[in-house]
Amino acid sequence: MGAPLKVAIAGLGTVGSGTAKLIQANADLIAARCGRPVQLTAIADKIKKSEPDISLDGIAWYDDAEKMVAQADVDVVVELIGGMGVAKRTVEAALAKRRHVVTANKAMLAHHGLALAQAAESAGVTLAFEAAVAGGIPIIKALREGLAANRISRVSGILNGTCNYILTTMRDSGRDFADVLNEAQKLGYAEADPSFDIDGVDAAHKLALLATVAFGAKIDIASVSVEGIRNVSAIDMQYADEFGYRIKLLGIAEADDGGISLRVSPCLVGLNAPLATVDGVFNAVVAEGDFVGRSVYEGRGAGERATASAVVADIMDIAAGRQVPTFGVPVASLKELSTKALDRRVGASYVRLTVIDRPGVFADIASAFRDESVSMESVLQRGRNANANVNVVIVTHDVEDAALLRALKRLRSNDAVVEIPHMMRIETPQPV
Repeated sequence: MGAPLKVAIAGLGTVGSGTAKLIQANADLIAARCGRPVQLTAIADKIKKSEPDISLDGIAWYDDAEKMVAQADVDVVVELIGGMGVAKRTVEAALAKRRHVVTANKAMLAHHGLALAQAAESAGVTLAFEAAVAGGIPIIKALREGLAANRISRVSGILNGTCNYILTTMRDSGRDFADVLNEAQKLGYAEADPSFDIDGVDAAHKLALLATVAFGAKIDIASVSVEGIRNVSAIDMQYADEFGYRIKLLGIAEADDGGISLRVSPCLVGLNAPLATVDGVFNAVVAEGDFVGRSVYEGRGAGERATASAVVADIMDIAAGRQVPTFGVPVASLKELSTKALDRRVGASYVRLTVIDRPGVFADIASAFRDESVSMESVLQRGRNANANVNVVIVTHDVEDAALLRALKRLRSNDAVVEIPHMMRIETPQPV
């Protein structure tokens, strides 16, 4: 058996603690599968618990991650601090010392991943990030290795467990967004400041990384169109159910000869779609390749044990000598793809209009849609509320988004439309 691989962990929070526990608990299995032991030899964290839940025997403790990188004799630095400042400096210092890096930091990689990957290549070391996307689902390895012979045309998925929990609970309970968010915070599924999750930013970071690997392309995080779930209401859940759909926050990246489109937004998903039945805090990713067709990956997208599993899998690859470029190909080989305008998308959509219940209103709606060649497939109208307003809900036939948006812009100026029109795209699986 080979010499031990010496590992340092920067950040002993939930994932860091889980990573340490897994390395220690499954040491024999890990060594057998790597051909050498994996030893945790250093930890950096500002707070050292008086009664830690892992063994600290033989482990050097530092209260400064950058100091640990400078002083500890290790082969791999595992960055689990999060954020941009200390985390980025720690990774840069580790790469400069020609040490392998494993990280779960999707925000750092979405903004600085290409530069860090280039630094890793120059140093001849690995920069691995399986845990940064979809927790315990090995989707990066699947795209980078298992599906490497395929041209990937589309990746889509439920990439944020907090949003999926909220939307699932809203559907099952009939409660509205604010009430369910408050419950999710009490249960620990949502942060005290949940904006990164519910506004779609977390999912956008993950989608950018998925797209970089899937398409072998340089992805600018600014090119991802992002919409969160704040405007999804309980009534939308009811209407979606009546039409035979589920509402999910999806990240979708598509590439063709015309360029690439990237978006995060709440969508209606048909009940026959693989993502429709993925509920609670679970994540799922669907990849579509030219030879493999459609493949689906589902599992826990966060949490101590699932994310630690992904972190340790990267460490084990390093221990076994399996080394591939960070994004599947060298940074210099990543393609430059133009970004397609989101409003060029063609597909069906869901529209909810809150209007004054008076004669002629529906004629105005039909006129706005007719003038932009938007065809209506289904229409629902419910009885008045206390303000004499009604909801008019429309499912369109396939149409270019730009045309529908022009029709809705026109309706916003109609004095009978009392709320901003609410639109969500409908995602229907295509034959592959």
